[in-house]
Amino acid sequence: MGGFFGVASKNDCVVDLYFGIDYHTHLGARRGGMAVCNDKGFERAIHNIENSPFRLKFAKEIDGFKGKVGIGCISDTEPQPLLVNSHLGSFAITTVGRINNEEALKENCFANGTTQFMEMSNGKLNATELVAALVNQKDTIADGLAYVQEMVEGSMSVLIMTQEGIYCSRDKWGRTPVVIAKKEDAYCVTFETSAFINLGYHYVKDLGAGEIVFISSEGHEVLKEANKDMRMCSFLWVYYGYPTSTYEGMNVEVMRNNCGKEMAKRDKVDVDIVAGVPDSGTAHAVGYSNASGYKFGRPFIKYTPTWPRSFTPQNQVERNLIAKMKLIPVKELIKDQRLLLIDDSIVRGTQLGETTEFLYESGAKEVHVRPACPPIMFGCKYLNFARFTSDMDLISRRVICDLEGTDEVSMELLQEYADPDTEKYRNMVDEIGRRLNFTSLDFARLDELENAIGLEPCKLCTYCWNGKE
Repeated sequence: MGGFFGVASKNDCVVDLYFGIDYHTHLGARRGGMAVCNDKGFERAIHNIENSPFRLKFAKEIDGFKGKVGIGCISDTEPQPLLVNSHLGSFAITTVGRINNEEALKENCFANGTTQFMEMSNGKLNATELVAALVNQKDTIADGLAYVQEMVEGSMSVLIMTQEGIYCSRDKWGRTPVVIAKKEDAYCVTFETSAFINLGYHYVKDLGAGEIVFISSEGHEVLKEANKDMRMCSFLWVYYGYPTSTYEGMNVEVMRNNCGKEMAKRDKVDVDIVAGVPDSGTAHAVGYSNASGYKFGRPFIKYTPTWPRSFTPQNQVERNLIAKMKLIPVKELIKDQRLLLIDDSIVRGTQLGETTEFLYESGAKEVHVRPACPPIMFGCKYLNFARFTSDMDLISRRVICDLEGTDEVSMELLQEYADPDTEKYRNMVDEIGRRLNFTSLDFARLDELENAIGLEPCKLCTYCWNGKE
């Protein structure tokens, strides 16, 4: 995943840029980057942040950089922002998204004059460089960004910085947010609205799907109107979004509370304590507790000073180990208790299974698990959410194949398993619960999730749960 932040100010923007980018650190753990524009041209820095926070790695830049316009990012993929010199002039570019037709776009660029791309150490192209090459096929930056939206299969939101300001482009279907805010002497553009609150900015607008806007220190101008249709990623509210952020008018923390309430309306389980797997499961659990009347508790605490994210290491075994090590049980709140545990989701099942085991080892009588979204049936093909390479990494898909006695399952059959009112769905859920040693397992339904978000279902992307585009 990843996030970006940009500032166009009448005064030096570096401090706002530095902290605005830092507020996106929860979205990525590999690289951070920032670039500013001043009278001398562009300055840029990119650092690895896998073993040290963004703030520490970029401490020198906050003192050394000067500029009134700046952009930056947190990224789990390619190094960026990139500096580009082309027939459109000099600019800096940063992106958030995923390209599924990279090879076709590369050939398109070769056919239209591009002679080479810098290859990264993993043998892949830098997606941000590829986007820049597409932009440069047109006569203006705005036309180039519209061309990117047209050509990219997947999702691609872009910031391009020039001497005059920042071009902001939200991806064609609006799967990820792009938000503009302002204060007296500056405008900013951001992925997370939580990034500008403490910097003194006030909300102006969400870009619509496919909308392109230019911001300067004086204001903002719409260069391309939004598309009619939108497919905002629902999983941003469930898991990735920061609790203080708001997308399309719905705050993340409020949505998670709503989701917990929706689950509690239907659930008939009898427990002593409702708990959330920190951090994203906590707000869902609070909502469930308030609606059900069952006591909310924290039977384990997340130790975050050195392990802020369970998926920081590239190796899955290491990620599982860290996920286990950073949750410390409070045995006094576990022993002889019937616990209802809410996590944001179940992907592979490994981490939640291990969490359940240490609850039993700490004396829990029962562990009932309630994921805050439906079973994940399809790997996301629009955003770089997960590092698994096959849908068979998903515990739901492995269980379905085992139940059907085959390695190949048709889309028609998968749709039947995705329907919570079918016997196949119930058999799948029961088998997942048995394998992970839960006392009981019940997932949030898709209609409950949509109700919690509050947007029209046709505006939400739910592909990972039902395979519908």
